[in-house]
Amino acid sequence: MKRILVTGGAGFIGSALVRYLVRNKLAEVLNYDKITYAGNSSSLKEVDSDPLYHFAYGDICDLQAVEKAFRTFKPDSILHLAAESHVDRSIDSPAEFVRTNVLGTATLLQVALDYWKRLPPDKQETFRFQHISTDEVYGALGEEGFFTEKTPYAPHSPYSASKASSDHFVRAWHDTFGLPTLITNCSNNYGPYHFPEKLIPLTILNALDHKALPVYGKGANVRDWLYVYDHVTALCLVNEKGRPGETYNIGGHNERTNLQVVQSICRILDELAPWEKPYESLITFVTDRPGHDLRYAIDPTKIETELGWKPSENFDTGLARTVRWYLDNEWWWRPIREKKYAGRRLGSL
Repeated sequence: MKRILVTGGAGFIGSALVRYLVRNKLAEVLNYDKITYAGNSSSLKEVDSDPLYHFAYGDICDLQAVEKAFRTFKPDSILHLAAESHVDRSIDSPAEFVRTNVLGTATLLQVALDYWKRLPPDKQETFRFQHISTDEVYGALGEEGFFTEKTPYAPHSPYSASKASSDHFVRAWHDTFGLPTLITNCSNNYGPYHFPEKLIPLTILNALDHKALPVYGKGANVRDWLYVYDHVTALCLVNEKGRPGETYNIGGHNERTNLQVVQSICRILDELAPWEKPYESLITFVTDRPGHDLRYAIDPTKIETELGWKPSENFDTGLARTVRWYLDNEWWWRPIREKKYAGRRLGSL
Protein backbone atom coordinates (compact mmCIF):
# COMPACT_ATOMS: atom_id res chain seq x y z
CA MET A 1 0.00 0.00 0.00
CA LYS A 2 1.18 3.51 -0.82
CA ARG A 3 2.70 5.47 2.06
CA ILE A 4 1.82 9.18 2.07
CA LEU A 5 3.22 11.85 4.37
CA VAL A 6 0.71 14.68 4.81
CA THR A 7 1.93 17.91 6.38
CA GLY A 8 -0.77 19.92 8.14
CA GLY A 9 -3.07 16.93 8.33
CA ALA A 10 -4.95 18.33 11.34
CA GLY A 11 -5.99 21.45 9.45
CA PHE A 12 -9.15 21.96 7.41
CA ILE A 13 -8.12 20.60 3.99
CA GLY A 14 -5.42 18.37 5.45
CA SER A 15 -7.81 16.53 7.79
CA ALA A 16 -10.31 16.06 4.95
CA LEU A 17 -7.51 14.51 2.89
CA VAL A 18 -6.36 12.24 5.72
CA ARG A 19 -9.91 11.08 6.46
CA TYR A 20 -10.48 10.35 2.77
CA LEU A 21 -7.25 8.37 2.30
CA VAL A 22 -7.63 6.30 5.47
CA ARG A 23 -11.39 5.75 5.33
CA ASN A 24 -11.15 4.48 1.74
CA LYS A 25 -7.97 2.48 2.44
CA LEU A 26 -6.10 4.29 -0.32
CA ALA A 27 -2.85 4.75 1.60
CA GLU A 28 -1.05 4.43 4.90
CA VAL A 29 -0.76 8.00 6.16
CA LEU A 30 1.60 9.89 8.44
CA ASN A 31 0.14 13.20 9.57
CA TYR A 32 3.00 15.57 10.41
CA ASP A 33 1.50 18.56 12.18
CA LYS A 34 2.46 21.23 14.71
CA ILE A 35 -1.18 21.55 15.91
CA THR A 36 -1.25 25.35 15.79
CA TYR A 37 -4.40 27.32 16.59
CA ALA A 38 -6.10 26.11 13.37
CA GLY A 39 -5.00 22.48 13.78
CA ASN A 40 -7.48 20.28 15.57
CA SER A 41 -6.89 16.66 16.50
CA SER A 42 -10.63 16.15 16.96
CA SER A 43 -11.04 16.61 13.20
CA LEU A 44 -9.41 13.18 12.88
CA LYS A 45 -11.51 11.47 15.53
CA GLU A 46 -13.02 9.01 13.04
CA VAL A 47 -9.62 7.70 11.87
CA ASP A 48 -7.26 8.20 14.82
CA SER A 49 -7.51 4.55 15.91
CA ASP A 50 -7.17 3.15 12.39
CA PRO A 51 -3.92 1.19 11.84
CA LEU A 52 -3.42 3.06 8.56
CA TYR A 53 -3.18 6.38 10.40
CA HIS A 54 -0.07 7.68 12.18
CA PHE A 55 0.68 11.02 13.78
CA ALA A 56 3.97 12.84 14.30
CA TYR A 57 4.04 16.15 16.13
CA GLY A 58 6.46 18.54 14.47
CA ASP A 59 7.24 21.89 12.89
CA ILE A 60 8.04 21.92 9.16
CA CYS A 61 10.81 24.43 9.93
CA ASP A 62 12.53 21.90 12.23
CA LEU A 63 15.05 20.21 9.94
CA GLN A 64 15.91 17.34 12.28
CA ALA A 65 12.25 16.55 13.05
CA VAL A 66 11.37 16.53 9.34
CA GLU A 67 14.35 14.28 8.59
CA LYS A 68 13.22 11.87 11.32
CA ALA A 69 9.70 11.72 9.87
CA PHE A 70 11.06 10.84 6.43
CA ARG A 71 13.58 8.37 7.81
CA THR A 72 11.13 6.44 9.97
CA PHE A 73 8.01 6.52 7.78
CA LYS A 74 9.70 6.15 4.38
CA PRO A 75 6.98 7.86 2.31
CA ASP A 76 6.21 7.22 -1.35
CA SER A 77 4.71 10.72 -1.66
CA ILE A 78 4.43 13.89 0.35
CA LEU A 79 1.37 16.13 0.15
CA HIS A 80 2.37 19.43 1.67
CA LEU A 81 -0.57 21.36 3.14
CA ALA A 82 0.97 22.80 6.32
CA ALA A 83 0.65 26.58 6.09
CA GLU A 84 -0.50 29.74 7.70
CA SER A 85 -3.56 30.43 5.58
CA HIS A 86 -5.74 33.34 6.69
CA VAL A 87 -5.26 36.66 4.87
CA ASP A 88 -6.45 38.73 7.85
CA ARG A 89 -3.92 37.07 10.17
CA SER A 90 -1.15 37.70 7.63
CA ILE A 91 -1.89 41.43 7.93
CA ASP A 92 -1.47 41.22 11.70
CA SER A 93 1.57 38.87 11.74
CA PRO A 94 3.30 38.69 8.34
CA ALA A 95 6.57 37.27 9.73
CA GLU A 96 4.80 34.09 10.84
CA PHE A 97 3.63 33.55 7.27
CA VAL A 98 7.12 34.00 5.87
CA ARG A 99 8.54 31.57 8.43
CA THR A 100 6.01 28.78 7.93
CA ASN A 101 5.07 29.11 4.28
CA VAL A 102 8.46 30.04 2.84
CA LEU A 103 11.16 28.72 5.17
CA GLY A 104 9.09 25.68 6.12
CA THR A 105 8.52 24.73 2.50
CA ALA A 106 12.22 25.18 1.70
CA THR A 107 13.11 22.90 4.62
CA LEU A 108 10.70 20.21 3.41
CA LEU A 109 12.05 20.46 -0.12
CA GLN A 110 15.64 20.00 0.98
CA VAL A 111 14.82 17.00 3.17
CA ALA A 112 12.68 15.48 0.44
CA LEU A 113 15.47 15.95 -2.12
CA ASP A 114 18.05 14.25 0.09
CA TYR A 115 15.61 11.42 0.78
CA TRP A 116 14.68 11.04 -2.90
CA LYS A 117 18.31 10.84 -4.01
CA ARG A 118 18.84 7.81 -1.77
CA LEU A 119 15.82 5.90 -3.09
CA PRO A 120 16.28 3.02 -5.55
CA PRO A 121 15.54 3.97 -9.19
CA ASP A 122 12.04 2.46 -9.26
CA LYS A 123 11.05 4.37 -6.10
CA GLN A 124 12.60 7.58 -7.44
CA GLU A 125 10.43 7.23 -10.54
CA THR A 126 7.16 7.11 -8.60
CA PHE A 127 7.98 9.50 -5.70
CA ARG A 128 6.09 12.81 -5.70
CA PHE A 129 6.42 16.05 -3.72
CA GLN A 130 3.01 17.69 -4.07
CA HIS A 131 2.58 21.28 -2.92
CA ILE A 132 -0.94 22.54 -2.25
CA SER A 133 -1.27 26.26 -2.95
CA THR A 134 -3.91 28.89 -3.64
CA ASP A 135 -5.41 30.94 -6.45
CA GLU A 136 -4.53 34.08 -4.47
CA VAL A 137 -0.97 33.96 -5.85
CA TYR A 138 -2.37 35.26 -9.15
CA GLY A 139 -3.66 38.51 -7.69
CA ALA A 140 -7.03 39.93 -8.69
CA LEU A 141 -9.23 39.61 -11.75
CA GLY A 142 -11.58 42.18 -13.21
CA GLU A 143 -15.20 41.38 -13.89
CA GLU A 144 -14.26 38.90 -16.64
CA GLY A 145 -11.61 36.26 -17.25
CA PHE A 146 -10.17 33.34 -15.30
CA PHE A 147 -6.89 32.28 -13.74
CA THR A 148 -5.06 29.60 -15.72
CA GLU A 149 -1.80 27.82 -15.02
CA LYS A 150 -0.09 30.42 -17.24
CA THR A 151 -1.41 33.49 -15.37
CA PRO A 152 1.48 35.66 -14.09
CA TYR A 153 1.86 35.85 -10.33
CA ALA A 154 0.76 39.12 -8.70
CA PRO A 155 0.14 38.55 -4.96
CA HIS A 156 -1.27 41.44 -2.94
CA SER A 157 -1.32 40.24 0.68
CA PRO A 158 1.43 38.87 2.93
CA TYR A 159 -0.38 35.51 2.81
CA SER A 160 -0.53 35.30 -0.98
CA ALA A 161 3.04 36.59 -1.29
CA SER A 162 4.27 33.84 1.03
CA LYS A 163 2.41 31.18 -0.96
CA ALA A 164 3.70 32.57 -4.25
CA SER A 165 7.22 32.36 -2.87
CA SER A 166 6.73 28.75 -1.79
CA ASP A 167 5.38 27.87 -5.26
CA HIS A 168 8.53 29.32 -6.83
CA PHE A 169 10.74 27.31 -4.50
CA VAL A 170 8.92 24.09 -5.42
CA ARG A 171 9.42 24.79 -9.13
CA ALA A 172 13.07 25.63 -8.51
CA TRP A 173 13.70 22.29 -6.77
CA HIS A 174 12.20 20.52 -9.78
CA ASP A 175 14.01 22.55 -12.42
CA THR A 176 17.37 22.70 -10.65
CA PHE A 177 17.58 19.35 -8.86
CA GLY A 178 15.08 17.16 -10.70
CA LEU A 179 12.85 16.52 -7.69
CA PRO A 180 9.51 15.22 -9.05
CA THR A 181 7.19 17.95 -7.84
CA LEU A 182 3.54 18.83 -8.44
CA ILE A 183 1.74 22.09 -7.61
CA THR A 184 -1.99 22.62 -7.26
CA ASN A 185 -3.61 26.04 -6.92
CA CYS A 186 -7.16 25.90 -5.63
CA SER A 187 -10.06 28.30 -5.21
CA ASN A 188 -11.72 28.99 -1.84
CA ASN A 189 -12.56 25.77 0.00
CA TYR A 190 -15.54 25.26 2.29
CA GLY A 191 -17.12 22.34 4.12
CA PRO A 192 -17.08 20.51 7.47
CA TYR A 193 -14.33 21.05 10.08
CA HIS A 194 -13.46 24.53 8.78
CA PHE A 195 -11.82 26.76 11.40
CA PRO A 196 -14.35 29.51 12.19
CA GLU A 197 -12.23 32.54 11.28
CA LYS A 198 -13.12 32.03 7.60
CA LEU A 199 -16.21 33.57 6.00
CA ILE A 200 -18.58 30.59 5.77
CA PRO A 201 -18.09 28.98 9.19
CA LEU A 202 -17.83 32.40 10.86
CA THR A 203 -21.14 33.43 9.33
CA ILE A 204 -22.86 30.19 10.32
CA LEU A 205 -21.68 30.30 13.93
CA ASN A 206 -22.26 34.04 14.41
CA ALA A 207 -25.78 33.56 13.09
CA LEU A 208 -26.46 30.66 15.46
CA ASP A 209 -25.26 32.86 18.34
CA HIS A 210 -27.41 35.75 16.96
CA LYS A 211 -24.34 37.96 16.55
CA ALA A 212 -23.63 40.46 13.80
CA LEU A 213 -22.66 39.00 10.43
CA PRO A 214 -19.82 41.25 9.22
CA VAL A 215 -19.48 41.76 5.46
CA TYR A 216 -16.43 43.68 4.21
CA GLY A 217 -17.11 46.82 2.18
CA LYS A 218 -20.24 46.36 0.07
CA GLY A 219 -19.83 42.58 -0.10
CA ALA A 220 -19.03 42.79 -3.81
CA ASN A 221 -15.79 40.79 -3.74
CA VAL A 222 -16.16 37.57 -5.75
CA ARG A 223 -14.71 34.15 -4.94
CA ASP A 224 -14.92 30.80 -6.73
CA TRP A 225 -15.98 28.21 -4.13
CA LEU A 226 -14.84 24.57 -3.99
CA TYR A 227 -16.31 21.92 -1.70
CA VAL A 228 -13.44 20.49 0.33
CA TYR A 229 -14.08 16.84 -0.53
CA ASP A 230 -14.08 17.68 -4.25
CA HIS A 231 -10.70 19.31 -3.66
CA VAL A 232 -9.45 16.17 -1.93
CA THR A 233 -10.41 13.92 -4.84
CA ALA A 234 -8.57 16.30 -7.17
CA LEU A 235 -5.44 16.21 -4.99
CA CYS A 236 -5.41 12.41 -5.02
CA LEU A 237 -5.88 12.34 -8.79
CA VAL A 238 -3.02 14.78 -9.34
CA ASN A 239 -0.79 12.73 -7.04
CA GLU A 240 -1.60 9.57 -8.97
CA LYS A 241 -1.63 10.82 -12.56
CA GLY A 242 -0.15 14.33 -12.63
CA ARG A 243 3.03 14.98 -14.62
CA PRO A 244 6.05 15.99 -12.51
CA GLY A 245 6.92 19.65 -12.87
CA GLU A 246 3.35 20.60 -13.77
CA THR A 247 0.81 22.87 -12.09
CA TYR A 248 -2.91 22.09 -11.95
CA ASN A 249 -5.57 24.66 -11.07
CA ILE A 250 -8.57 23.32 -9.13
CA GLY A 251 -11.80 25.31 -9.12
CA GLY A 252 -15.46 24.67 -8.51
CA HIS A 253 -17.22 26.79 -11.19
CA ASN A 254 -19.05 28.49 -8.31
CA GLU A 255 -18.54 32.25 -8.35
CA ARG A 256 -20.40 34.21 -5.68
CA THR A 257 -20.01 37.63 -4.12
CA ASN A 258 -19.33 37.60 -0.39
CA LEU A 259 -22.75 39.14 0.19
CA GLN A 260 -24.42 36.38 -1.84
CA VAL A 261 -22.60 33.77 0.26
CA VAL A 262 -23.79 35.30 3.52
CA GLN A 263 -27.34 35.69 2.22
CA SER A 264 -27.40 32.04 1.09
CA ILE A 265 -26.32 30.88 4.54
CA CYS A 266 -29.05 33.01 6.12
CA ARG A 267 -31.72 31.46 3.89
CA ILE A 268 -30.60 27.93 4.73
CA LEU A 269 -30.62 28.72 8.45
CA ASP A 270 -34.08 30.30 8.16
CA GLU A 271 -35.24 26.88 6.99
CA LEU A 272 -33.19 24.58 9.21
CA ALA A 273 -32.92 26.61 12.44
CA PRO A 274 -35.75 29.20 12.43
CA TRP A 275 -35.29 32.26 14.61
CA GLU A 276 -37.68 35.05 15.56
CA LYS A 277 -36.16 37.25 12.83
CA PRO A 278 -34.75 36.53 9.37
CA TYR A 279 -31.02 35.87 9.80
CA GLU A 280 -30.30 38.47 7.10
CA SER A 281 -31.27 41.10 9.68
CA LEU A 282 -27.91 40.37 11.34
CA ILE A 283 -25.85 41.41 8.28
CA THR A 284 -23.57 44.35 9.09
CA PHE A 285 -21.33 46.08 6.55
CA VAL A 286 -17.87 46.90 7.95
CA THR A 287 -14.73 48.66 6.71
CA ASP A 288 -13.13 46.68 3.91
CA ARG A 289 -9.97 44.61 4.37
CA PRO A 290 -6.74 46.38 3.27
CA GLY A 291 -5.71 45.24 -0.22
CA HIS A 292 -8.87 43.18 -0.68
CA ASP A 293 -8.73 41.55 -4.14
CA LEU A 294 -11.93 42.09 -6.12
CA ARG A 295 -12.39 38.74 -7.82
CA TYR A 296 -10.84 35.28 -8.09
CA ALA A 297 -12.02 32.65 -10.56
CA ILE A 298 -10.19 29.54 -11.75
CA ASP A 299 -10.26 27.85 -15.13
CA PRO A 300 -9.89 24.13 -14.24
CA THR A 301 -9.82 22.96 -17.89
CA LYS A 302 -6.37 21.38 -17.56
CA ILE A 303 -7.21 19.05 -14.67
CA GLU A 304 -10.59 18.26 -16.22
CA THR A 305 -9.26 17.37 -19.67
CA GLU A 306 -5.91 15.80 -18.76
CA LEU A 307 -6.90 13.92 -15.61
CA GLY A 308 -10.69 13.63 -15.92
CA TRP A 309 -11.60 15.43 -12.68
CA LYS A 310 -15.03 16.97 -12.09
CA PRO A 311 -16.49 18.42 -8.87
CA SER A 312 -19.46 16.50 -7.48
CA GLU A 313 -21.05 19.40 -5.57
CA ASN A 314 -22.35 22.71 -6.81
CA PHE A 315 -22.34 25.63 -4.40
CA ASP A 316 -25.97 25.27 -3.34
CA THR A 317 -25.74 21.56 -2.50
CA GLY A 318 -22.33 21.88 -0.88
CA LEU A 319 -23.35 24.86 1.23
CA ALA A 320 -26.50 23.12 2.45
CA ARG A 321 -24.43 20.09 3.49
CA THR A 322 -21.97 22.38 5.25
CA VAL A 323 -24.61 24.27 7.24
CA ARG A 324 -26.25 20.99 8.29
CA TRP A 325 -22.88 19.68 9.46
CA TYR A 326 -22.33 22.68 11.75
CA LEU A 327 -25.84 22.33 13.12
CA ASP A 328 -25.20 18.66 13.89
CA ASN A 329 -21.64 18.94 15.24
CA GLU A 330 -21.54 21.51 18.00
CA TRP A 331 -19.19 19.14 19.88
CA TRP A 332 -16.48 20.11 17.37
CA TRP A 333 -16.92 23.88 17.02
CA ARG A 334 -18.17 24.98 20.44
CA PRO A 335 -14.79 24.41 22.21
CA ILE A 336 -13.08 26.42 19.46
CA ARG A 337 -15.46 29.33 19.92
CA GLU A 338 -15.01 29.24 23.68
CA LYS A 339 -11.25 28.65 23.93
CA LYS A 340 -9.50 29.59 20.65
CA TYR A 341 -11.44 32.05 18.53
CA ALA A 342 -14.73 33.71 19.43
CA GLY A 343 -15.17 35.56 16.16
CA ARG A 344 -13.30 38.85 16.71
CA ARG A 345 -12.18 40.70 13.61
CA LEU A 346 -8.59 40.23 12.45
CA GLY A 347 -6.43 42.17 10.00
CA SER A 348 -7.87 45.67 10.40
CA LEU A 349 -5.31 48.48 10.36
